[in-house]
Amino acid sequence: MLDKRDFYINGKWSKPSKKNDFEVINPSNEEPFATISLGHEEDTNAAVKAAKNAFVKWKEASKEERIELLEKLLKIYKKKFNEMSNAISMEMGAPIDWSSSAQTTSGQSHLEDFILRLKNFNFEEHFDSKSNNYICYEPIGVCGLITPWNWPINQIALKVVPALATGCTMILKPSEIAPISAMLFAEMIDEAGFPSGVFNLLNGDGAGVGTQLSSHPDIDLISFTGSTRAGKLISKNAADTIKKVCLELGGKGGNIVFADSYPNAIRDGIRNVMSNSGQSCDAPTRMLVEKSIYERAIKEAAEEANLINVDLASKKGSHIGPVVSKMQYDKIINLIESGIKEGATLAAGGPDLPNNLNKGYFIKPTIFTNVRNDMEIAKKEIFGPVLSIIPFETEDEAIKITNNTEYGLGNYLQTEDKEKAHRVAKKLRSGCVYINGNAADPGTPFGGYRQSGNGREGGVWGLEEYLEVKTITGWK
Repeated sequence: MLDKRDFYINGKWSKPSKKNDFEVINPSNEEPFATISLGHEEDTNAAVKAAKNAFVKWKEASKEERIELLEKLLKIYKKKFNEMSNAISMEMGAPIDWSSSAQTTSGQSHLEDFILRLKNFNFEEHFDSKSNNYICYEPIGVCGLITPWNWPINQIALKVVPALATGCTMILKPSEIAPISAMLFAEMIDEAGFPSGVFNLLNGDGAGVGTQLSSHPDIDLISFTGSTRAGKLISKNAADTIKKVCLELGGKGGNIVFADSYPNAIRDGIRNVMSNSGQSCDAPTRMLVEKSIYERAIKEAAEEANLINVDLASKKGSHIGPVVSKMQYDKIINLIESGIKEGATLAAGGPDLPNNLNKGYFIKPTIFTNVRNDMEIAKKEIFGPVLSIIPFETEDEAIKITNNTEYGLGNYLQTEDKEKAHRVAKKLRSGCVYINGNAADPGTPFGGYRQSGNGREGGVWGLEEYLEVKTITGWK
């Protein structure tokens, strides 16, 4: 059992103010493998005080100093790459090969890209040659960073690295369900030699440390990734102090498959949804299929889902692992059962455990067909390996169904008609639209519309989230 009960505050590992142990569960076997502490208000105040004091000097650090430290951090990250992969695999159930190739790699990619963006970012510039004004960017201040369990180091890197790059100080609160990767990252920060108080790590739950951070008068920005429900609470908690709130929340993406899509569009769509055991906020969990190919699509979808193996996260291979917790498992199974009760057709998977797995939070890749967009399984973010297939007849109908959701994070479309792809993509109301399975390039902005959140992470846009813009008149 790992003992990870200390917090990283003001440049050193320190004991919590009060004992409040919490066991971290391995979702593959339902057994605890680490113990952490959940913080109290005294711990939150100590971390915020350290960040506030450190901000005075850190905001004055030169861009070159910050680049040098981030490049040290990148070298350390590469050195501990396998250690990070193992931590993520154990804490949230990502199969070890996926943990390495997708999860840990994403953290390294963000580090590399933000270093590049920082090198090219101009913090001070004249407005234009005719203006007597001067425009400059300044760090917003002390930041509370609250990260999720499904893509732990990905989201940590998307928040911590731009905050460091822009001269902010911070308190990171990772998910208490999957905190070990964050604690390893804190060790890397310490080894890189960032000044004391610039980065602080405090474990805790949403009702405790999360609420304390979002309402704290000395925190200038909250950046949160997680559920829409929690995002609403954070916004309310932050309102009294008028702090900036950046939210990356839930999604219920549509994947429009036109009759003229490329041959493997259906099968690739299934693999996309099921990767990470369906635990991705921008997963295209509603597949809209043109009626002329609907029957073929159902057959291909069911076949592909049945080809996907489910197994322990510790095993190498291309299988999917468990979902993260008992709470998530129960929620997903209840929604699968509600889909059956609502009259959708279960074409693959279902609520029973996969063969030979009688322990762990494992769920079969599940396909529902003959789904209406007003069914619960089409409206709610299930956050598991579950896909709903919905038929459509016209392009306009497909766009209408896709946009008929409270979310707006990522949508997808498949067609070999480039003009149609461009036309439809512009009409889809979401922060990202993926055409024919093409991934976003490093440094592109990521975020949502409506109840999928606000703000953008990644690239120059990710840096700007942590900056205030100042106008100085009479400069010349």
